[in-house]
Amino acid sequence: MFLEKFRVDGKIALITGGTRGIGLSIAHALGEAGAKLVLTNRTDQFGGLESLKKAKYDVSFFEGDLLDKSIPQKTIDYTLEKHGRVDILVNNAGIAKHGEMEDYNDDFLDSIMNINVDAVFRMCRSVITPMKKQGEGTILNIGSISGLVSNIPQPQVAYNASKAAVHMMTKSLASDFANNNIRVNAIAPGYVRTEMTNLPKEHEHWYPTWNKSTPMNRMAETHEIASAALFLCSPASSYVTGEVLVVDGGYTSR
Repeated sequence: MFLEKFRVDGKIALITGGTRGIGLSIAHALGEAGAKLVLTNRTDQFGGLESLKKAKYDVSFFEGDLLDKSIPQKTIDYTLEKHGRVDILVNNAGIAKHGEMEDYNDDFLDSIMNINVDAVFRMCRSVITPMKKQGEGTILNIGSISGLVSNIPQPQVAYNASKAAVHMMTKSLASDFANNNIRVNAIAPGYVRTEMTNLPKEHEHWYPTWNKSTPMNRMAETHEIASAALFLCSPASSYVTGEVLVVDGGYTSR
């Protein structure tokens, strides 16, 4: 009985930034649980799509850059045209940039906010109407512990602010659309071993600080975030909405 609640057989799951890292692991988790997958990204140069096809999941790909304001609506339209509905939206696409406050010029600031906040807002805005028509839907936003605490040693005030915005967007949407049977939650990962955290040599000295600040003394693997995502996207979490689930090895407990 309980294992069945983690199944999403036949559900249509749209995942932004789904061809690598956390997004790709979430795609594998949802695909294994029975979902039909639609991935969107600027490119599939990392081979993630092929790994999903090799696993024999039902998967398609929509190429688009979320910096283009029209892409969120086009992505939703593509999914609706192909499958007739969008049951699960995972807003995973995001960027992390570090820099001293004095060096955050407007272009640098915009590059972070446009993807981490504005694109998430547009994806949610575009999917709400079809989900309301369906009478149900699930949205999962990928936030960060950086939206909850000012983690060190890297200077990243704009990134932190962008993820805090994602958390509040999640709570507001959950409150606004609960009566439409639309659940909206977020995951706040700690440090995860991905291409994004593959630091250049001049920043490798950050790793010991990250691990020392984490009670479990290690970074997460992407599948550990994907397991939490499957819970929040499945009927197993049917009474959960408006939550930011922290998956950080204990980082924010200190």
